[in-house]
Amino acid sequence: MDRNLQRQIAYTRKSLFDQGYLDEQFIQLEDLQDDANPNFVEEIVTLFYSDSARLIRNIEQALENNPTDFDRLDDFMHQFKGSSSRYVDVEHKNIHVHSYREFRGFM
Repeated sequence: MDRNLQRQIAYTRKSLFDQGYLDEQFIQLEDLQDDANPNFVEEIVTLFYSDSARLIRNIEQALENNPTDFDRLDDFMHQFKGSSSRYVDVEHKNIHVHSYREFRGFM
């Protein structure tokens, strides 16, 4: 990787920490990345965003229904909350990543 790109990555990373978008949990995710799993952080972030996009579409569709099915909306919101916590649960990362990859057909 060239020095310019490394500087750009370091600057962006620092900026995201300074703005509060990243925190100690991100550092813990980085610590789990190793030679055996060099793209671990990228995979987790990608899975989170694709799952979030799907859940947000479901929430939007549920809100468009008239009358609003609040039980269904509550289910989607609960799934979104669970999805958010799933990807930052560092202590159980192997279980979640393995299960989610299996579900999504990554394995």
